[in-house]
Amino acid sequence: MCRFAMYLGDEITLESLVTEPVNSIIHQSFHSKEQEEPLNGDGFGVAWYVPDRSETPALFKDVSPAWNNLNLLNLATVTSSTCILAHVRAATPGFPVTQLNCHPFTWSRYAFMHNGRVARFRSIHRRLLERLSDDAFHQIQGSTGSEHVFALLADHLRRQPDSHDGASPLARALAKTIRDLEQLRSEAGIDDPSLLNLALTDGRSAVVARFISDTPEKANSLYYRVGKRFRCDDGICQMLNDEGRGAVIVASEPLTWEKDWIPVAPNCFVIVSPDSSVSVTPIEEWS
Repeated sequence: MCRFAMYLGDEITLESLVTEPVNSIIHQSFHSKEQEEPLNGDGFGVAWYVPDRSETPALFKDVSPAWNNLNLLNLATVTSSTCILAHVRAATPGFPVTQLNCHPFTWSRYAFMHNGRVARFRSIHRRLLERLSDDAFHQIQGSTGSEHVFALLADHLRRQPDSHDGASPLARALAKTIRDLEQLRSEAGIDDPSLLNLALTDGRSAVVARFISDTPEKANSLYYRVGKRFRCDDGICQMLNDEGRGAVIVASEPLTWEKDWIPVAPNCFVIVSPDSSVSVTPIEEWS
């Protein structure tokens, strides 16, 4: 089902999410604690922002398991950012393990990743493609349902008149995308639920969804943690409240053993504004 983590706040190194925490993304790649299958070894990806250089995110992906990639380990120690997305993949049966199918996906200044599944994606694939603009259609390079969801989302982002106005345009576009997917599922007569933990950022704001089109208790796990700054020292990582402009982590599983990780309610958005303030709101309020 994949695992992911997103960070927004003061500058930290990639290793602060990828390798250093006791339940880091690399640890979740071979020993996930909150899903039936603990392995997520079908590739990984990291996206991060360097706003002084470009508003477009940098991206590093590979099909090797995250725990066995020396390039990732070396890169993570010397690369820092104020906005980071990290993902480890467990491929859906029938979909190839290729670099193009690894998350995160990027387009323009946006980065996106998904944990879960689009219910019976092949049954709605053609209908979904018919909804896409030419630009969104040509944006797709791989074969996953997740990347097709991002293409649909990109079209909704293009239609936002105030696309630089904080997190609200991201939330509206993401809510419309979920609504479209549910409509396609209904039109195809699909009873299986979609599990859509979706993370979207433009490097300044972010929106993360925890959605399921079935019993809420069956939704994939998702947590968030808020403080002034996130720091790792000698293998001990913690959220501190002493100084800093604010820091937010949203992750499939808590990265540390701190007790202040908050579970996200099913069918809600975690909305992170440019000042690192956080609100949790029902998705239906944005559709």
